[in-house]
Amino acid sequence: MRRLSPILVVAALAVLPTACGGGDEGHGGEHGEQSGAAAFNDADIAFAQGMIPHHAQAVEMADLADDRASAPQVRELAERIRAAQQPEIDLMGSWLEEWGRPMDEGMDHGDMDMGDMDMGEMGMMSDQAMERLESASGEEFDRLFLSGMREHHLGAVAMAEEELSKGESPEAKQLAQEIIDTQRAEIEEIDALLDA
Repeated sequence: MRRLSPILVVAALAVLPTACGGGDEGHGGEHGEQSGAAAFNDADIAFAQGMIPHHAQAVEMADLADDRASAPQVRELAERIRAAQQPEIDLMGSWLEEWGRPMDEGMDHGDMDMGDMDMGEMGMMSDQAMERLESASGEEFDRLFLSGMREHHLGAVAMAEEELSKGESPEAKQLAQEIIDTQRAEIEEIDALLDA
């Protein structure tokens, strides 16, 4: 908007209340909403609401590595994942609070949605897969953890790319890019560990 002439800016601002009106049904819609100085839209809300339980499962998986993993590289990777993703959960929760949106709206288990993505595309582990991971130890745990986290990361990258494409919040888009960069690097690390 900085590139537009002052007349166009004023005209655009005059139209916004009408375009964004219509009650609570839009939840931001395509036009987004303002919370203080922070703009956001439906894609930002879906990103935070979807990524919070996604990260929470990754943290849960990482917690299991403490006394089940045999390879020190797996335990170290799990610790880095936990250290990175728990603060991101807290950050996204603060956004939803600021935006006046619940953390879990439409995000319970099979109902979780991120655009057109289903649970498999999001890389979420099923209850059965989590039970197998919980009951495993040693090299079997390492293999299940690495293969499960690889799919988990691929899902997070896809969700973050969706946010970059459709989101409006600068903070959310910055976090999405950080998730892409970090988790792509960890996927390469996971591939090397699986090959070894």
